[in-house]
Amino acid sequence: MATTLAEFKTAEKSWWCPGCGDFGVLAAMQRALVEMDLNPEMVTIVAGIGCSGRIGNYINSYNFHTVHGRTLPTAMGVKLANRDLTVLAAGGDGDGLAIGMSHFMHMMRRNIDITYVLMDNHIYGLTKGQVSPASDPGFVTKSTPAGNIEHPVRPLELALAAGAGFVAQGFSSNLQQLAELIKQAVQHRGFSFVNAISPCVTFNKVNTYDFYKEGLTNVDEDPNYDATDRSRAFAKVVETESMITGLIYREERPSYEDLAAGFMKAAPVANQDLNLSPEKFEKLLAQFR
Repeated sequence: MATTLAEFKTAEKSWWCPGCGDFGVLAAMQRALVEMDLNPEMVTIVAGIGCSGRIGNYINSYNFHTVHGRTLPTAMGVKLANRDLTVLAAGGDGDGLAIGMSHFMHMMRRNIDITYVLMDNHIYGLTKGQVSPASDPGFVTKSTPAGNIEHPVRPLELALAAGAGFVAQGFSSNLQQLAELIKQAVQHRGFSFVNAISPCVTFNKVNTYDFYKEGLTNVDEDPNYDATDRSRAFAKVVETESMITGLIYREERPSYEDLAAGFMKAAPVANQDLNLSPEKFEKLLAQFR
């Protein structure tokens, strides 16, 4: 029996500001899960700290709300413990590109089969409007009243350089495309990164919906664009200054799970009998004496 959108919704009321881009990301994630006909009981959302970290509360599935910056290692643990689950990690640019940056890098290197949706609003919204790692130079915030003097982290360039096998960017205002990108990301074998442009209507008056609608280039509409060419993908991102949507790069290669010796043959941790008899416990202790 096919799943419905209602099955992936919860009764909890959202705490997001009216007009927040995260509403579009939430709707796109739910639509993607329905279109793939996934069972809510076989889906896990792992979310970090920040406005975007609440997204798991609004999706009817298993939900793990982890500490700041630890979204990806938690998602990795869930996936390796029960590889039958569809695991999506979600968080903001602060969670993923500041305190969580090292985990982001290593997750791409390991190529574990999870999907990471990063909600990028170029600002810290939960803490009332400070500069974030993705903020552009000159950006005036409560923490940079004279304008941001730091160079921003550019997540698309970073993902391509770090070897991510699936890199895409969507816009929360384009629900259909974003849902399709998330669906493709989940179906991709290995680590998939979807940077979701998600404007903050309360604290960011520069990177607005109109700003993106006027400046974005959609590579999905370009018949000459080759998403299997990493060099061309990188050049396109630099050329457009990351003002781009669509499937930017995809490479089919074995995932971490495929390459780990014996991993696919062993029973998932979630299915193992973890009850220890006194004899088994003593045998286990003997290995560490």
